[in-house]
Amino acid sequence: MAEQPSATENQINKSKEEDKPKLNIVSVISQIADDHLTVVRNISTGLAIAGIIVLARSIKLMTKFGTASEIPARFIERNVSLRGKVHKVTESGLDVEHVPISIPLLSPLLRKRQPDALLNVRLAGVELTEEGWAWLRQRLSPTETVWFRLIGREADALECLVSVSRGLVFNTCVNEELLRLGLGKTVPLLGLHHHSRLYWRLHKRLLRAEVRAEKKGRGLWKGKSLRERASESIGSNVIVRFFKKLFKRT
Repeated sequence: MAEQPSATENQINKSKEEDKPKLNIVSVISQIADDHLTVVRNISTGLAIAGIIVLARSIKLMTKFGTASEIPARFIERNVSLRGKVHKVTESGLDVEHVPISIPLLSPLLRKRQPDALLNVRLAGVELTEEGWAWLRQRLSPTETVWFRLIGREADALECLVSVSRGLVFNTCVNEELLRLGLGKTVPLLGLHHHSRLYWRLHKRLLRAEVRAEKKGRGLWKGKSLRERASESIGSNVIVRFFKKLFKRT
């Protein structure tokens, strides 16, 4: 007489039979995933690129600005630095072509138009002399790449701190350099509140450059030479003036 399977063996066999379909389903899903791994990766990459495009459009990282009014207010409030190329030094400032951030493949998708207009960039906190404008025209050649930090906006003009690259590490602030050479005077920074920390930090930098030029007698702070002072001193001498009158009479 054959032995009847025990209750424990029946439960084990039943659990094995129940696990078979589950294992089959898992293996089928795994096989499908392996077979379509490339498709899944492409979908993930596509979603990531779409996310980057949406983000870039929302914050306008790759937007080319042609006028001051196109620049978002938050860029001015956060004093964002933009890159550009100088086209011309005008009577009021610089005509600058904005050069936005460029990312291969993505930039052509985001740039719907290329404005031909140039940004009117003024040197914030500086009132230039005629020699200062001449130095600026000589210093900033056409197509010179500059960085301009947004300080304020007035009508169609941008008040900025303009910097040029000197080597891989160092940048020269044109505003400070002009004051350091005595080619201008400091004026209030338009666009910044007088009680803000940034205002006083920048204003101190500019004043420090101006004081340095004054101490060294540069530019408009340049004193008369020793020869000129000696000549004036001799010319004002009473005896010398007496002899001059005597010679005129004879």
